[in-house]
Formats: sequence, structure tokens, C-alpha cells
Amino acid sequence: MRRISKYLIALILCGGVSGAVHAEPKTAIALHGAPSLGADFGNFPYANPAAPKGGSVRLAVLGSFDSLNPLIVKGSAASGVRDFAIESLMARGLDEPFTLYGLLAESVEIADDGTAVTFNLNPKAAFSNRKRVTPDDVLTAFELLKTKGRPNHRTYFAKVTKAEKLSDTAVRFTFADASDRELPFILGLMPVFTLAPPLDENFDRTSMTPLIGSGPYTITRVDAGRSLSYTRDDQYWGRDLPVNRGRFNFNEVRYDYFRDGSVMLEAFKRGAVDMRLEEDPGRWAGAYAIDAVRDGRILKKEFDIGIPAGMTALVFNTRRAVFADPKVRQALITLLDFEMINRTLYNGLFKRTASYFERSYLSSAGKPADDEERRLLAPFPDALRKEFLDGSFKLPVSDGSGQNRANQKIAFDLLKSAGFELRGGKLIHTGSGQQLTFEILANNSAQEALLLTYARGLEPLGIAARVRVVDSAQYQERISSYDYDMIQNTWFASLSPGNEQLFRWSAATRDQKGSFNFAGVANPAADAMIEAMLKATTQEQFVSAVHALDRVLLSGDYAIPLFHVPKQWIAHWAKLKHPDKTPVFGYSLPPDTWWIEDAK
Repeated sequence: MRRISKYLIALILCGGVSGAVHAEPKTAIALHGAPSLGADFGNFPYANPAAPKGGSVRLAVLGSFDSLNPLIVKGSAASGVRDFAIESLMARGLDEPFTLYGLLAESVEIADDGTAVTFNLNPKAAFSNRKRVTPDDVLTAFELLKTKGRPNHRTYFAKVTKAEKLSDTAVRFTFADASDRELPFILGLMPVFTLAPPLDENFDRTSMTPLIGSGPYTITRVDAGRSLSYTRDDQYWGRDLPVNRGRFNFNEVRYDYFRDGSVMLEAFKRGAVDMRLEEDPGRWAGAYAIDAVRDGRILKKEFDIGIPAGMTALVFNTRRAVFADPKVRQALITLLDFEMINRTLYNGLFKRTASYFERSYLSSAGKPADDEERRLLAPFPDALRKEFLDGSFKLPVSDGSGQNRANQKIAFDLLKSAGFELRGGKLIHTGSGQQLTFEILANNSAQEALLLTYARGLEPLGIAARVRVVDSAQYQERISSYDYDMIQNTWFASLSPGNEQLFRWSAATRDQKGSFNFAGVANPAADAMIEAMLKATTQEQFVSAVHALDRVLLSGDYAIPLFHVPKQWIAHWAKLKHPDKTPVFGYSLPPDTWWIEDAK
């Protein structure tokens, strides 16, 4: 018995019988349920494997860029780097909530006890310089992202207690515990790259030296701040993988940058840009009344989309004293006249957003909390107002006339209870003697109409809100350091929210430069709901935890919910073609499954 015990101990110390290593290699993994595609699938169902290769597509971006590294806090990164040049260990299927399929890693092994994940690299995987992708490259990228990358990577990867090379093709990550079921998936989506001088010593500094990736395209032309081009690599190692068949069909993808949204739209109309995602109902309804649309050279299309709309909102920086009182925030939420704004600015095509997971079953709006939610929320009785728990809360509604007097009265009562009074047409705090005033920071003129309309709606109560538009570099620097009172932001959502919620709402990221915790949330209830969401082992537990988080965020009055489009609006020149099936996630720029029919 003593010999057997020593043998077993030796095996355990070496990992021979540990649950952390015993796992079945899989070519695909799903966070909830099973992957919808079998190991022998030929291509994603939303890609056309017969799509021709060739041609060039020109896309437009509002703003500027001063860096080719999108993985660090500093600078404004160029578009497309992660889409085209730098690959992850696994590829995400866009027709499922959260499923990963083999890419750089041809298979993955998640330990039976959930405390480790092993990625087995495809021996053919190679960088654009033709050097093979090795476990050492994966580990180097991991350490750089963990120590010098964006806060989301630093936050996620801090949960890894050990990263090690197991063989010439295998790398394993071990965790302190199995509480975060999403962590193996986050690691599966980790970007893998290698460095060229001078980036080897200055990874966290802005640079126009590109990272060396393994993707289907390489950066071939850069005009700093104005444009850049990607050229398809004919020797791309992964062109025949199932996850890539029917994708990456253009020979060249070019991004042109514009400082003004109107100029960018005109560039599309005259044929200098091939495709645009439209999010402005006013433009969708009236800005495309041109000959090219009437005669079919430009096509306007509406695509169904299955993912949540997320939350677009005017965000209160609660780090600032002006927004410290929840009653002030509630009053400012009440004063947004959505009905008038939607009618006058957006042709009535927007819908009001009432949840951080709007347009999906993950939304808590209008639903009473179930027993599991109430159990999760019970330790935090002060975190939720009753109307959010029982599902009766509704955002204020006006008659759309622009007067909004009923809501103004409600808001004024809230402000009075917060210590304000009207003096000479100004809303003054009785304690400090200061007027209620704040700045709304914007980075493009397209936001101005909405922000100025909202600011004017505050004037009858003596509130002074000023709108300030700055260039993209200054805007990025200010939001990274939380140097603003209010901004307009969109928190996108998926059907599998997870670790990114820490990056948005966790108290640990409140003062972490570069996080997406723009509102300055430091709420123990929000942290607990995120933890419950990450630990959920069943779909029912997961949905209840997401609902509970949604209720906490809504009850916290951290933002003024705005609106969303009911479908995805895309305008494109007719030479571009797309598959018959639209993925659940919809289309994004770049459209990597589209093609040009008559490309030479």
C-alpha cells in the first residue's frame, strides 16, 4: 500500500491523474450546451465556400489613429488589426451564443475539475514571416497582455496562476479555482502575435510598427491618421480551415478615416466608400434619396439580428461630485424627452432602450424577479428599488410635443429633495450656492444634435449643460483617464455576457485607467451578480444572474438610457455580395464573408 500511495502521489505531483489535466481533446467548445457544428463541418453556415476571391473593398472610419497596436491602452488604434492580421487560439462561431472552433489551436482540453485548459496548436500555424507559431509565442503574448495589455486582458489573465509549455505544440493555463467557467473561452480568444524591433522592448507604447500576426492579411500601406490597407496573404497558413472557408475574400481591404460624419457619408454616395453600417434613423430615412439608390447601384438592406442591442446611453461619471447624488441622476434621466427627440431627429425609427441587454431574453425589463434572482439579491437589500425587483419600472414617457412639463415637475421635486432651488432662473444648491452645471464630452459632430437638444431641455429648470466636441485623440485620452462629466457611450452585449462585465462594472476597474467602467460603478451587488453569472453551471442560473445584474445597474441610475435600432441597417454598392444566411450576430465592418462577384 505504501508503494502504491507513493506512486499515486508522484502521479498527482506530475499531473498524471489530476483532474486539471485529464480531459478529452475537443475541436470545439460551447459555454452552455454543445457546439452546433460537428468535428467534420465544412464551413460556417453563414459563409459561402464558393465565394470568389479578388477585388478591393473600401471602408470608412470616423476619427483618426496614431497606433497599429490595438492591445494597449495608449493611443487610438487603427481599425482591422484584430480582424485581419492577428488571430486567436480559437475562432468564435457567430451563429451561437458562445462557441469556439479550432484555429491556431486545433484542439482544446478543459480539465474535468475546470481548473485548467490546454491548447494543442495546429502544427501548420505560422506567422506572416513564415515562422511557426509555438507555445513560446503563446506564452510571450500572454505575459505581455497580462502585464502591459489593456485592463480587460490584465483583469482576465490575473486569474491564471500558471502558464506552461507542455510540448512543442501544447500550452496549458492553470487557474486558482473553477469559479469562472468562461475563463478557458477568454483564453481561447487571446490574440497571439510576435514582435519585431522596436516593439520587443516597447510593447506598451504607441507605434506605427505593426505586430507580426498569423492572420489572412498583412498591413501593406499606412498613411498615419488618414488611411491604411490590408493585403490578403496568398500563403496564409489557415486558408483551408473550416472556420475560414468562404471568408476573407477581398484581395485588399482599405480603411479611410474622416473627421466629419457628413463628409464620410458623401464619400460613400460618390463611390469612394463601398459599404456602411447605418445607425442614424434620420439618415436612413432621408439621406439616401439619390440616383444611385433609385437605379439600384446602391442597395439599402435591413438584416435581422439576434444579439442584444446593448445599452447606448448618456453616462454619468459618478466620480464627479455633480453626479454623486442618485436623486440628481434620476432627475436628469426623467428630463430626457425621448418621444420628442425620436420624432424630430430620428423619424420615429428608434426604440427606447430599457435594459443593458435590450432586445433579448436576457433583459429584465418588465419581468418580476424569479426565486433565484431574489436569492442572489437578498444580501443587498439597498441595491434595488422595489419597482426594479417586481418589474414595474418604466422609463418616463412624454407626449412628444417638446413641452415635457409633467416630467419636468417630477424632476424638479427630485432636485428639491437633493437640496436645489430656483434662484433667478438658475438651479442652485442651497448648501454650496453653486448652479447645477456639467459638461457633455463628444468626439464627433454627429452627436451634437442629440446632445444639444438634451441640453436645451434642461434649461427650463435652470440647469446649465454645455456640449464640448474634441478630436478623437483628445477624446480617447480624456475617457481613458475619466476626465469628463458625461459622455455618450454604447456598451455592446451578447447572448453570453461574462468577464467583460467586470471590465465595465467591477469596483476593481473603477479607478483603473483605460477600463470601460465609464460610470465609475463601485457596487458590491453588481460585483456579486457578475460573480454569480460567471459561476453559473446551468442556463437557468445564468439567465437569472444576468437579469439580477441588469436590475442592479438600472436601479443604480448610472446612465440615461437612449435608444436602439430594431434591425441592422446596411447600405452598400451593388458590386458587393453576401451569403444568403445572416449570422445571429449580424454583420460588422469588416464584412469578412462578403465578396465581389465580378472581381478580377
